[in-house]
Amino acid sequence: MLKNALPKISTPLPGPNAKAIIDRRKDAMPGAIKCIYPCVINRGEGAMLEDVDGNIFLDWIGGVGVLNIGYSHPELIEAVKAQSEKYFHAMMNIITHEGYIKLAEKMNKIVPVKGEKRKTMFANSGAEADENAVKIAKSYTKRPNIIVFSGAFHGRTLLTACMTSKKAYANGIGPFPDGIYRADFPYLYRGPKGYTEQEMIAYYIDELHKAFEEASPAEYVAAIVVEPVQGEGGFVPAPIEWVKAVRQICDENGILLIADEVQTGFARSGKMFVSNYWEEAGCAPDIITTAKSIAGGVPLSAVTAREEIFDNVTAGIIGGTYGGNPLACASALKVIEIIERDNLCGRSMEIAKKCKDKFNEWNEKFDEVGDVRGIGCMMGIEFVTDKVSKTPNTKLVSSIVMYCAQNGLLVESAGIYSNVIRFLCPLVVTDEQLECGLQILESAIKACR
Repeated sequence: MLKNALPKISTPLPGPNAKAIIDRRKDAMPGAIKCIYPCVINRGEGAMLEDVDGNIFLDWIGGVGVLNIGYSHPELIEAVKAQSEKYFHAMMNIITHEGYIKLAEKMNKIVPVKGEKRKTMFANSGAEADENAVKIAKSYTKRPNIIVFSGAFHGRTLLTACMTSKKAYANGIGPFPDGIYRADFPYLYRGPKGYTEQEMIAYYIDELHKAFEEASPAEYVAAIVVEPVQGEGGFVPAPIEWVKAVRQICDENGILLIADEVQTGFARSGKMFVSNYWEEAGCAPDIITTAKSIAGGVPLSAVTAREEIFDNVTAGIIGGTYGGNPLACASALKVIEIIERDNLCGRSMEIAKKCKDKFNEWNEKFDEVGDVRGIGCMMGIEFVTDKVSKTPNTKLVSSIVMYCAQNGLLVESAGIYSNVIRFLCPLVVTDEQLECGLQILESAIKACR
């Protein structure tokens, strides 16, 4: 079975069938939607995919965090099939369908936002969830501004592209919406030289206070939007002591704290959400946005907040044609059932330990490995030219990505300088597959350094 297979490359990449399709891609779709990987998927199971030439790849990208329960889980197929035989679509602004209600009820139980009584709405993508969360926060607080952070990625709509830090994602599409201000994120590996971790956290809190002085007074800020682990920014975790301080700042100033868990959610961190760790530390967010692995690959996203917030949103500003599509809701309910039943949070921590031990070994062995970080199974390896200068080694990472692909392992870069290898492997990967992937990645580092 493919789900138990190991990587096997039988043709030069791309193979002849893949090359023909990739050539058609160039003619049929915009080149601005880029893909560097020399394969075309034919089928996928678990953490493995087979391309149209019979080559088998181990996928450590997982649709950029979409496939936490893996490719084509048979129970997911049956759940979506059963729903498809009843009806494909029912718009919640027109006709109520129970799947939306069941999923909202489940999300209200498991999403750790501040407040006992919670409500959830659904949209189609992470960017839509983030945009709706901002609208909800503004409508509830009656304030115009939000604060986001350096290194942030929140999407590619006009609003979320402005919220996103890296302007390669927004080049030439302005003017942008007003009222979005940026503070420095606590990227401790690249924090002020000579500072202790405690001193760095204090420094970054001071930087947030500066945003109130230099950008928007606190009384005009509706929300502070944080990725608990920055994704595109380089898999940089928000230190819990910093989160506690941000929560206190929000409470003192009537500001909502929004956690963007689009990439971090659904067992990736060793808990259902990174915000579960926040909740345990007494700093749960007010609003959480989720997407990606929520429905195993069927487009769906969610915004969850306490009842008080949703009940004070102006009618008409949220909703949409496809939000909470019946097929997506059926899929999401089954995804959550599988995660809970099969203890994928526990499996995430098992995988994380094996990977972290190996990554830390590389950190000792290779001068080019500058930092290993993350929460649970959302980990990043930052590559530098040397440990002293910490100069980002973008060229090395680019070479590693291509070497791995040519040897049957799909990995992806991230970070401000594209010098981080991110780990987003499906949580259903076998131990043998995981070990094989670690061997390929180590060979890549040795060959490309």
